[in-house]
Amino acid sequence: MIRKIIQIDEAKCNGCGACVTACHEGAIGMVNGKAKLLRDDYCDGLGDCLPQCPTGAIAFVEREAAPYDAAAVAANMAKRPGLQNWPVQIKLAPTWVPYFDGADLLVAADCTAFTYAGFFQEFVDGSTVLIGCPKLDAVDYAPKLAQILEQNDVRSVTLARMEVPCCGGLERALRLALQASGKDLPLVVKTVSTDGRLLD
Repeated sequence: MIRKIIQIDEAKCNGCGACVTACHEGAIGMVNGKAKLLRDDYCDGLGDCLPQCPTGAIAFVEREAAPYDAAAVAANMAKRPGLQNWPVQIKLAPTWVPYFDGADLLVAADCTAFTYAGFFQEFVDGSTVLIGCPKLDAVDYAPKLAQILEQNDVRSVTLARMEVPCCGGLERALRLALQASGKDLPLVVKTVSTDGRLLD
C-alpha cells in the first residue's frame, strides 16, 4: 500500500540516536553509527522522531510500504530483554553469578549512557552490563574484571567509552583483565564523542 512513512537521509545523520529514543514503536535503530528505519510495519507515520533530529535527516515520504502493524509492535516491545543483571556497578558486582555465563559482556563508562541517545538499544539490550568511572572510583578495576572473566564463560566483551582521556583508564583495566584471565576474547571498543556521536 502507498502510505506516509519516514525516510532517513544517511548523509545528513550524525549518529546522535535521538530519533531512536523518540520512536515509541522501535521502528528505528542504529546500524554502523547511523539511524535506520528497521521495519516499515513498525513505523506509524506520526513522526515523533522528526522534531528530535538535530540535522534534519528525517522526512516524511509517500511510498509503497507495509501497513502499520500495532500488534507486531506491541509483541516486539514486550519481548525486549532490557537490562539482564543487577547490580551494574563494577565495584558492587559479584565475581560469579549465573548471568555472566554465556554473556555478551558490556563494560561501559558511566557517561556513555547519558551522552549517546541510542545507548540502550544499541548496547544494553541482550548484554550483561557493568559500569564504572576510573576518574571517580578510587579503585583499580583490572583485578575484579579479571576474576569475572576467569570464573565465568563470557562469550564476548565490548567496551563503551567516552573520547575523553580519563576513559583510557577503563580501557586499560579491561585490556589488563583480559590478559590476566588467560581467555582469548576479542575486545570491541566503541567510543562516544562529548557531543553524543558514536565515533567507531
